Amino acid sequence: MALFEPNEEQKELKYEELRIYTDEELNNYTDEELKNFKCKHDIPDMDDLEKGPWPSYVADAKREALHRRNLADDRMMIDRDVVEDLLGQSQLSFDEGETHWKHGGIVGVFGYGGGVIGRYSDVPEKYPSIAHFHTMRVNQPMSKFYNTDYLRSICDLWEYRGSGMMNFHGSTGDIIFLGTFTEQLEPVFYELGHIMQQDLGGSGSNLRSPSCCLGKARCEYACIDTQAMCYELTHYYQDELHRPAFPYKFKFKFDGCPNGCVASVARSDMSYIGTWKDDIRIDQEAVQAYIGGEIAPNAGAHAGKDWGPFDIQKEVIDLCPSNCIRMVDGKLGINNKECVRCMHCINTMPRALRPGTDTGCSILFGAKAPILDGAQMSMLTIPFVRCEHPYDNIKEIVEKIWDWWPEEGKNRERLGELIQRQGVSKLLEVLEIPPMPQMVTEPRSNPYIFWKEEDVPSEKERTIEAYRRKHKR
Repeated sequence: MALFEPNEEQKELKYEELRIYTDEELNNYTDEELKNFKCKHDIPDMDDLEKGPWPSYVADAKREALHRRNLADDRMMIDRDVVEDLLGQSQLSFDEGETHWKHGGIVGVFGYGGGVIGRYSDVPEKYPSIAHFHTMRVNQPMSKFYNTDYLRSICDLWEYRGSGMMNFHGSTGDIIFLGTFTEQLEPVFYELGHIMQQDLGGSGSNLRSPSCCLGKARCEYACIDTQAMCYELTHYYQDELHRPAFPYKFKFKFDGCPNGCVASVARSDMSYIGTWKDDIRIDQEAVQAYIGGEIAPNAGAHAGKDWGPFDIQKEVIDLCPSNCIRMVDGKLGINNKECVRCMHCINTMPRALRPGTDTGCSILFGAKAPILDGAQMSMLTIPFVRCEHPYDNIKEIVEKIWDWWPEEGKNRERLGELIQRQGVSKLLEVLEIPPMPQMVTEPRSNPYIFWKEEDVPSEKERTIEAYRRKHKR
């Protein structure tokens, strides 16, 4: 397989050349100061969120607030009290039982319709440092691989021009910059694009930032190069990502195998899941080693407790959802035609069983969170396609969907809801693929069958004149 080549020459970021803050400024408070820190606002409910055994975002926010208190005024482009005012407004929302964020209009960067989520306080007189508190979404690298030079550089940038608070990562996958003023949006955008070779992600009614699992970079189960696919489609569909033209959001997610580490089956309008067409590879010697206790099942994941000896009948064969595994004359046999790719047997005995070598991906459509008609999983529609750069066969499928959904979808209607409304038969017509028995979840309950004229061949005249001749008054 050819080595992956990026679409443009990649810069090597060096933190020492890009850094904004000195080590002394980055480590500008003591543990004692943090222990004695008091927010400028009275925040009893926020303080309660620090209690208990779990990490608390309030504790992190207080660290950032103390850090900003100790920075010089000219080392921040927005007010130093931004984090303390955020905590204060959050307490007010607890007190009054309602949010105090409002939508004050469209805000963004020049040339892009997405990537920035405008947010304004409706009590700016009380909390002036968060009168504006815009979020910026930054498109993550494929599989979220970073080096420390990149992370330190991006943290310095947001400390200087924003609140310093970030999410790694939003549920779609982006790096989330939390809170800045309108005047800082263009400078941040310029530095991301021209200096750090980094782009904004998607927001609004557009293609959201595609995301993928680790793929072949680190996973032995990967059947497709998720990073290469995700990178190619992200670059190819830049216009759809940055300039909203859809009825609502649209998400691609790429899972390298049916284990589904990015949960594409539950979280994306178009799910790509690596699979194989041939037989599961079996190492019979390793199977016997598992049965004899020489190799720990599940790669040792359940070590630390005595679960008793490994029982292949109970732990593998009886748990196969399609009942396609048997021990025959002391050897493990799999009826591969019945395999549904659940991965359980492979996960349990990874040194004995491996995915096949004739690989590609399955494409599923229609997953979404509960907005209008409730949450739904995506539906397996195309069982197998080859995945080879430049993925023209996959782009053709994408564009068939995008010819249909933007034309027929209602405002704020996800692809899955359009499929529910117009029916799977319409989806198959759009994709120009035949129906399969595997698409049927239950027998039909509607007694009416609606035929298309072209589906009912007839030699007879079908004109009004012919009808009147036959049915004379």
